[in-house]
Amino acid sequence: MAQETEIKLRIANTKAFKRTLKRLGARLVGEGSGRVHEWNVIFDTPDGGLAKHGQLLRIRTETSEGTSKNSKKAPAKRILLTFKRPLVQGKARSVGAQENHHHKVREEIELEVADASPLAKIFEGLGMRGWFQYEKYRTTFHLPPAQSWAKGLLIELDETPIGTFVELEGPSTAIDRAAQELGHSRRDYILKSYLALYVEECRRFGQEPRDMVFVPKK
Repeated sequence: MAQETEIKLRIANTKAFKRTLKRLGARLVGEGSGRVHEWNVIFDTPDGGLAKHGQLLRIRTETSEGTSKNSKKAPAKRILLTFKRPLVQGKARSVGAQENHHHKVREEIELEVADASPLAKIFEGLGMRGWFQYEKYRTTFHLPPAQSWAKGLLIELDETPIGTFVELEGPSTAIDRAAQELGHSRRDYILKSYLALYVEECRRFGQEPRDMVFVPKK
């Protein structure tokens, strides 16, 4: 399994955030605007067996907004199957990863698939169900080679129904440096999933958690 190291930061001022990215020489990953719509479905057993062990099984459908509005070309799509779990003792790939309390570190398997429907039916046949859905828009950036400290770092701006966040994913030292460059300290780090953040948001407003989706514009 690959090892994923990441944190989230809440972004209060998107314009200021993008100005900082420009100052750092950040470049878009992808074509056009680089903005991608994500539709995510999390699968689990009825008793939440995967979640109880800190595991995640997800099907994500990405639809790119990279083409121009006047283009007749259909938006690019890709479907990803992802499985994540906590690091297994003795299998950490980086020194001190097991003791890393400042970053979210997990093992991850991710592969691209042609169709989500057969996968969903297989999971359902195994006694699981797609019990939570959430959507967001993601724009991914990386820093130029001149910023050698940022090698392997992805800066992922997420627009979600509960606010705007950035995920910093890559080497832990690069994450810490990028967070500092963006005006944040370790006390700002968020290690919770979007599901956990959504449930907290619902409790704060006395609402029953459902799916984390955008409210249709009237």
